[in-house]
Amino acid sequence: MESGRDSRGERQGLDFVGSHILSVGQFSRTDVERLFKVADSMEPYVTRRRTSRALQGAILANLFFEPSTRTRISFGTAFNRLGGSVRETSEIGTSSVVKGESLADSARVISGYGDVIVIRHPLEGSVAEFAAASRVPVVNAGDGANEHPTQALLDLYTIRKEVQARGSGIDGVRIAVIGDLKYGRAVHSLLKMLSLFDAVQVHLVSPPGLELPKDILAGVRERGFKTRTAHSLPDGIQNVDVCYVTRTQEERFSSVEEARQYRGLLRLDKASYLRYCEPHTVIMHPLPRDSRPEAGELSDDLDTHPNLAAFRQADNGVAIRMALFALVLGVEKEMHSYSLPSVWFRSMAAKAHSVTY
Repeated sequence: MESGRDSRGERQGLDFVGSHILSVGQFSRTDVERLFKVADSMEPYVTRRRTSRALQGAILANLFFEPSTRTRISFGTAFNRLGGSVRETSEIGTSSVVKGESLADSARVISGYGDVIVIRHPLEGSVAEFAAASRVPVVNAGDGANEHPTQALLDLYTIRKEVQARGSGIDGVRIAVIGDLKYGRAVHSLLKMLSLFDAVQVHLVSPPGLELPKDILAGVRERGFKTRTAHSLPDGIQNVDVCYVTRTQEERFSSVEEARQYRGLLRLDKASYLRYCEPHTVIMHPLPRDSRPEAGELSDDLDTHPNLAAFRQADNGVAIRMALFALVLGVEKEMHSYSLPSVWFRSMAAKAHSVTY
């Protein structure tokens, strides 16, 4: 069940078991903190030192009607790490949708096959429509330019881990979000999730024409965030704890030519980082980054910088999605009883995980 409101209008906790995960609006701060606690406990499984069979026999239906590599594999990996099996489709051309089947009919059928369904779809509101007809929990992996709740959760989890390392918390964090703020659903969802916390300062850095939508900006300001807008890096990335860089969402534009005019306008590289950012500023990116020379919103000359957290961020996605599956399927307390050391985990794997990004 989703979060409701009590008699005072305050958001109540989310009953995770059996719930659809469709929007960041479902979550209270207590829910987020509970999820993060479970995610912390997933560390031995994420790092492959242990395995769990808590979901042995359970099936995840991974449905991606829009191209994806990282998110699709991350969800599948998370379910496998808990001992479950994954069945997936990643090409709309191979699905029954091309035969005219409605989302509701697809949901009625597929929920008879899987125990939980993850879906990404290019149309806003499509995942909620699918979930309304499903007999099992549905997780939104992105619906058009609308929302990407699990990305927001893993981003917030990353911010928490990175700032905790120097004794800070999410309350009072200063963050610059950089790039395509108009179509970037990861940014939209992250800002909504940050609204659960106090004294957050947000620098909105975008090219002219790709500013944050007015309704989301109004919500941010209503929550009491201190905001400033900028159209250049020097004006936007000073005095922040986090630089969150995004790519131009070319697939949301009416033409490739329209999207290309924004390429490379806000390029964070080592020189600009060292000149304008504080020494501790964390660098994040939801990935994939556009590394083509004409784009390169996050330069590869920062790849060896210890403050680059983009790849730690990707790893954190597995922990967050494992925690969500454990909570939604009600095994978060039992999973460690089904845990064993990874007998195949040897020195090569240990060496690989010792690499610092």
